[in-house]
Amino acid sequence: MATRRGADKAYFNQLRKYYTWYTGGFIAFVLMLAVLEQLGIPRPWIGYMFMFATIGLYAGIGVMSRTADVAEYYVAGRRVPALFNGMATAADWMSAASFIGMAGTLYLSGFDGLAFILGWTGGYCLVGLLLAPYLRKFGQFTIADFLGARYGGHWVRGIAVLAAIFVSFIYVVAQIYGVGLITSRFTGVDFTVGVFLGLAGMLVCSFLGGMRAVTWTQVAQYIILIIAYLVPVVWLSVKQTGVPVPQAVYGTVLQQVTARERELNADPKEIEVRAIFMQRAAEYRQLLDGLPGTWERGRAEVLKKLAESRSANATQGEIRLAERAVADFPRSLDEARTRWTQARDTNLARGAPITPHAQPFPAATKEESDVKRLNFLALVLCMMVGTAALPHILMRFYTTPSVHEARTSVFWSLFFIFLLYVTAPALAVLVKFDVFHFVVGSKFADLPAWVAAWAKVDPSLMSVTDVNHDGIVQLAEISIGSDIVVLATPEIAGLPYVISGMVAAGGLAAALSTADGLLLTIANALSHDVYYKMIDPTASTQRRVTISKFLLLGVALVAAYVTSLRPGNILFMVGAAFSLAASAFFPALVLGVFWKRANKYGAITGMLGGFALCLYYMVRTYPQFVDWFGVVRMDRWFGIDPISAGVFGMPFGILLVVVVSLLTKAPDRATQEFVEHCRYPRLTRTPER
Repeated sequence: MATRRGADKAYFNQLRKYYTWYTGGFIAFVLMLAVLEQLGIPRPWIGYMFMFATIGLYAGIGVMSRTADVAEYYVAGRRVPALFNGMATAADWMSAASFIGMAGTLYLSGFDGLAFILGWTGGYCLVGLLLAPYLRKFGQFTIADFLGARYGGHWVRGIAVLAAIFVSFIYVVAQIYGVGLITSRFTGVDFTVGVFLGLAGMLVCSFLGGMRAVTWTQVAQYIILIIAYLVPVVWLSVKQTGVPVPQAVYGTVLQQVTARERELNADPKEIEVRAIFMQRAAEYRQLLDGLPGTWERGRAEVLKKLAESRSANATQGEIRLAERAVADFPRSLDEARTRWTQARDTNLARGAPITPHAQPFPAATKEESDVKRLNFLALVLCMMVGTAALPHILMRFYTTPSVHEARTSVFWSLFFIFLLYVTAPALAVLVKFDVFHFVVGSKFADLPAWVAAWAKVDPSLMSVTDVNHDGIVQLAEISIGSDIVVLATPEIAGLPYVISGMVAAGGLAAALSTADGLLLTIANALSHDVYYKMIDPTASTQRRVTISKFLLLGVALVAAYVTSLRPGNILFMVGAAFSLAASAFFPALVLGVFWKRANKYGAITGMLGGFALCLYYMVRTYPQFVDWFGVVRMDRWFGIDPISAGVFGMPFGILLVVVVSLLTKAPDRATQEFVEHCRYPRLTRTPER
């Protein structure tokens, strides 16, 4: 035992030395690029150097960590120290949504956006209390392994595999989308090209070394992403307040933002612009109320103008304008309804008074406020339970040497995640302060350079339009997407472009770290749980690992293709994954650990029923899904947003597990002993399975 502890300590010290040198090398690399920028190196080169240097670094770790050993490939040999597993888990967790989207969501939503932080943080508490130590005591490789052993037979394992693939695929598409957004902005390549460039970095790590390579890459990625996130926020805090601790000045800056909100709400020019947007919303409402006639008349009118322009030998410019009007007009009645509804809602939102950042559940009526409160609580619940049920997160606790290390790594995970989550609200407020004081009220000719730069990338992310034609920027004339707040912070703070490149590298690290874990989860589910456990139990170690690698490659290419179609909002996709995971996995996992009476039939119906109900609600209420699947949009139950569909699916799943288990035969003695074995970490006797 003493020899084992000595070896573990030596291994820990060796890792600490490696990553200390690595951190120093990264800082030196940033300083070198800063010097080169001052010497006149073109900005695109900086973006390319950051991207290729970091991807090359991750690839190098993947090459050095390559393995064909099953335990190393699936669970990193079960020898990852708690501290480093905490860093790897934090990197696995800090996805593109956390790194890129969190501060932006708080910027746009204010208090309501805290639901994500509260839910995700609380989720790790559930992981530590309800699942991590018990799954580590069980051992093996995947979540489907545990469910298959706990409930017996292939049905539960198969359902778990399908749910894991579905949930992880949605999540990984969101990460690859973030990769494409970052690379297209900071290297100038097309979005689709950026997607496949980032994909190459993911594949090298996970393809060659599995969980072993992914783990040590994620530790390296965490170091990059946390430095990249904190540096510009600290600088922005110094610029605005003189205090280098943004969390400490959060309250003071929030008070100043609140005061500025009251000023802008009463400003005559702001009221004028908001009135214009409300008038536009009214016009779209009239178009919607007049369907189908308004669409038919509008279609006939633009076609008539085009024909008249051509017959009257109009100028080429006039003909092109008429052709563009025809091309831009909705091609079908359904398209007209969708586009005009979206335009009406957008104008209504931009025409509304400023929502106070610090006000909980702001609304025009008490009923609307109550609905917002209910949605806030529902989202917190879904994020908590979803966190405790995500397969790629739970798999990380198979990699620790012991149950004690698994518990300790949960603490370290929370600590490393906390560093970002406690900073995101401060960043949102600091950026809002800057926009309120240095963009609003400026002349359009004198807009800050960062505004024009991001407007060129994608008008949906950043646009400023002189709606009332007075040449002065009003707040209502600014449209900011949530995905640019973090990425634009260095430019807002007036930092050198090299820091923007570093932030891009951090966002890339966040997206790649999560994508690596997700791709590995999908590939392992197919190779280990389907091929090895259900098709060919005699398959050799080499064959299992090889199949996993090729499946990983195939899944990655499919995910990249889907991402290139720009399927939707990053944060919604991530939230949907959490709700689906909560509905499919949480009831069977938790009841499987803490209730001996839960049986195979209960688990099957609970997993299928919870997942189906959650997916049904999303498809019938989320506008983009309604359009994709051609279904009739239904009213939301209790006003709950589709992102929180897990609030229906998860309890329904629990109910089904309990009711069906009580109505069917109780598990056998061996299964009950298996539950006891997992429940009590110090119990050494392993029951026969």
